[in-house]
Amino acid sequence: MSKFFIIILLVLFIYTVLPTLIVRLGGFGVYTKGKRANGIALTFDDGPDPEHTPQLLDLLGTYQIKATFFVLGSMAEKYPELILRMHLEGHLIGIHNYVHWANALMTPKKVRKQLRDSVKAIENIIGVKPIHYRPPWGIINVFDLFLLKNFHLILWSLMVGDWRSSGGKERIRKKLFSKISNKDIILLHDSGQTFGAHQNAPIYMLEALGEFLEECKRREYLFLRIDNKMKLDGLRKQDPFGF
Repeated sequence: MSKFFIIILLVLFIYTVLPTLIVRLGGFGVYTKGKRANGIALTFDDGPDPEHTPQLLDLLGTYQIKATFFVLGSMAEKYPELILRMHLEGHLIGIHNYVHWANALMTPKKVRKQLRDSVKAIENIIGVKPIHYRPPWGIINVFDLFLLKNFHLILWSLMVGDWRSSGGKERIRKKLFSKISNKDIILLHDSGQTFGAHQNAPIYMLEALGEFLEECKRREYLFLRIDNKMKLDGLRKQDPFGF
C-alpha cells in the first residue's frame, strides 16, 4: 500500500469516519432515543414529495399524530405549500441539507451553505428558523461538531430500511412491530427520489405505517414531536445564531 494512499485513508478517517462513530456509537452531542420521556417520535426524511407527503399528512391527521419532518431545502423551495401545510397542521420541520449529499463529501464551507440555504428556504415559508438537523445517512465530518452550538443534531434509534421496495409493506411492518419501544425515534422516508432509494418505496411505507398506527392506537402508545420529546427528557431548546 503506497504512502499516499495511507495518508488519504488517514485523512478520511479523521475527517468523517471518526466523528461519525463518535456521534453514532458514543452518542456525543446527538439525540437518538428518549431517556425518561415515554413517547414515540415519528420522523420522516427526504421530502417534501408532491405525491407521497400529502398522503402521509392525511394519515397522520387521521390518527391526530404530530411528527417531525427533516426536509431538503431544495424540495422545500419547490413545494412550499407542503411545508406550510406541515407547519399549520402542527408538525415540526427540521433540515436534511439543501440537497441529499453526504457531509463526508463536502467541505465545511459547503455544508454551512447547505444549512444556510435550507434555513432561509424554510423560514421564508413558515416564518420560523429550523434548529433541528439530521445529516443525510447520519454521516458527518469533524467540523460538523461545531454545528452543535446552532442546531440539535437528531439521529434515530429504529431504522427499518423503508427506502427499499423489496419485501413490500410486510417487511417494514414486521420490523416496526418486532423492535418498537415506547421511547424510540423512528426513521422513515416520505420520498423515493434520492440516491439509493426506490421510487415506489413510500407506497409500502404508507401501507405499513397505517397498520402500525392502528395497532399503536390499540396499545395506547403516545407520539411526540422531537422538540417536545427533548423537553420532557430535560434537554433545553436553544435558538440558532449566525454561522
